[in-house]
Amino acid sequence: MTAIMENTNWDPALSKLLNSLEENKTDLPTCTDEEFGFLSDLLRSKELNALVNVHNKIISNAKDDKFFPVLSNSMDIDVEVLDLLAVRTHISEDCKELFHLLQRPHIQGLLCAHDAVAQKDYYPRLPEIPLEVDEDEETIKIVQLVKSNEPLGATIKTCEETGKIVIARIMLGGAADRSGLIHVGDEVCEVNGISVEGKTPNCVLKILQNSEGTITFKIVPADSKSGIRESKVRVRAHFSYTAADDRYIPCKEAGLDFVKGDVLHIVSQDDAYWWQARREGDRNMRAGLIPSRALQERIIILERQQKEKNGETDNISLCSVPVPLPALCPRPQTSLHASPTKCNLQGLKTKKIMYDAAENDDFDREEIPTYEEVAKLYPRPGFYRPIVLVGPPGVGRNELKRRLVATDPEKYRTPIPYTSRPPRPGEIDGKEYFFVSREKMEEDIALLKLIEYGEYKGNLYGTSGESVKSLVNAGYVCLLSPHYQALKMLRTPQLKPFVIYVKPPRFDILKETRNEARARSTFDETNSRGFTDEEFHEMIHSADRIEFLYSHLFDETIVNADLSMAFEQLVGAISRVETEPLWVPASWVQ
Repeated sequence: MTAIMENTNWDPALSKLLNSLEENKTDLPTCTDEEFGFLSDLLRSKELNALVNVHNKIISNAKDDKFFPVLSNSMDIDVEVLDLLAVRTHISEDCKELFHLLQRPHIQGLLCAHDAVAQKDYYPRLPEIPLEVDEDEETIKIVQLVKSNEPLGATIKTCEETGKIVIARIMLGGAADRSGLIHVGDEVCEVNGISVEGKTPNCVLKILQNSEGTITFKIVPADSKSGIRESKVRVRAHFSYTAADDRYIPCKEAGLDFVKGDVLHIVSQDDAYWWQARREGDRNMRAGLIPSRALQERIIILERQQKEKNGETDNISLCSVPVPLPALCPRPQTSLHASPTKCNLQGLKTKKIMYDAAENDDFDREEIPTYEEVAKLYPRPGFYRPIVLVGPPGVGRNELKRRLVATDPEKYRTPIPYTSRPPRPGEIDGKEYFFVSREKMEEDIALLKLIEYGEYKGNLYGTSGESVKSLVNAGYVCLLSPHYQALKMLRTPQLKPFVIYVKPPRFDILKETRNEARARSTFDETNSRGFTDEEFHEMIHSADRIEFLYSHLFDETIVNADLSMAFEQLVGAISRVETEPLWVPASWVQ
C-alpha cells in the first residue's frame, strides 16, 4: 500500500480500487495468483493512469463553456479535401505532398480522436443486463444518471395499449443517447424510488424537476434495441419554424427552431412525422425535433384551407386541396430534463412582354416548398456557374447586367438569342441574333431546346440551352435575365446556375428612386416616358407573385432600391460563387 502512494501521478480512484483489491484478496477464492497479479499490474501501469488523467481533464473541460470544438466532423472534411486534391496532384507538388500527408494513419487517427472528443463519444457505456431469466419474470434495469443543466434528450409518453409510461424518443447526441442505457420502447417503472404507475408524463416530469444530483430510473427494457444511426443528410429549409408556436409538436421542449434558408443536418428520419435535426455548424450536439417534409406539406395545405374558409385569401395564392388531418399529431409526449404535394395556386397574370416563357398548364401548379436536400459545391478553376437574374419587368435586371458586362467584357457574356424574323439592314447572323425559320424555332420549342421563348409582333424570339452551355464550356461567366418560369429548365445539374432575385423596394421608395433617376418605363415600347403609379404597383405585385412561387429556388436576394448599392451586392455575390464552397441541390454534386 505504501508503494501505491509513492507515485503522486496515479489517479486516486485507481489507487483506491487497487487498495480494495489487495484487502479483499482472501475473499476471492476463484482468483488465481496469476490473474490477481495481472489485474494488480494493470492498475499500477503508467499507461492506464495516464489515460484516466486525460479522460478526467476532458470531462473537466467539457463543463467549461470556454472550451468547445469548432466542428465535430474533421474526418469527413479530410475525405472532402482528399477528393479535391486527388485531381490536382499532377499540377502542384504542394498538393501532392498534402494529399499523401492527409492519408497517413497517424493523421487520420488524430482526426478520429478529435471527432470522438468533439462528439463526447468517450462516456462509458455499461453492458446490458443479461436476459437469461425465467420466462415468467420481467427483467428490471436500474439506470443512474447525473442531473445537469443539459436535458436528458429523451421524451416519454403513455402507451396506448398498456397505459404504461414508455420512452417515446431518444434525441441523437443527447445525454440519454450517449449513455447507451435508455432505449425507445423501454418502460419506466420508478423514478428515484417513486412509482410512476397511473401517472401522466407531466407528473413524471415534475418528479424529475424536483430531483437533485443522481436520478435513478427503474426500467423494463424493450424487446428490441435498434440503435439510431446518424445520417449525413443536409437540407435547406424553405420556411421558418418556432417549436413554441407549433400546436402539433409532441414535445415543445425538444423542438429545434430555425429560419428560412438555414441548412439543417437531418440526423434521423425514423419517425414519419418528426425528424431529428441540428442546425449546420451548431456546436450543440443534441438533436431537436422538426416537422417532416410530409407533415409540413399537410400543415401548409391545412393553413391555406383555413384562410380560404375564413375569406383571408389574396390574389397570390389560393389552395383547395382537401387533406384530412386526423393523424397529423401523435399523442402528446413530455421531454425528460436530466413526393411533394401539389396544389392549385391562382394569381393575376402578368403583362406579356418580349421573352416571356410560354404559358402552360403547370404555370399555376407549384410544389409546396419545405426542405431541399443540399451538399457543398466547391469552385472549380476555369468553370463558372451561370448567373441568373430574375425579377419583375422594370426592376432593373438588364441595367445591372449591362454594368457587370462593362466591368470585364472578356469575362462576362450573354447568350445570343434566336429569332424567326428576317435580319434588318446591317445585322449579322450570330452577332445580334441567330436568324432561323419559324418552322425551325417551333421544332426546337417542341423538343424543349429553348429555355425561354415568346412571340412579339408575329415573330418568335428565344434563348437556346445549348448557347448557355457553350459559354460555360468556353470559360465565360454566362449572364442571364430570363422570365422566372425559365428557372424550371435552367436549374439543372448540368448548368448549376446561381439564381439572384432582384426585388423592388416598397412603393414610396420605388417611386422616389425611379423618378430621381429619370428611369424610362419598360412597359412602353418606345421608352419615352417614366413609370406610372399603376406600373409601379404592378411591378410590386408581380414581385410578390414571383417570390411566393419561386423563392425556394433563389440563392441570393438583392433589393434594388439604390442601383449602385445593388450592383455592389451583385459583384460581392458573384465573388462568393467563384471563391467559396456553397450549398446546392445534392443531385448537382453526385
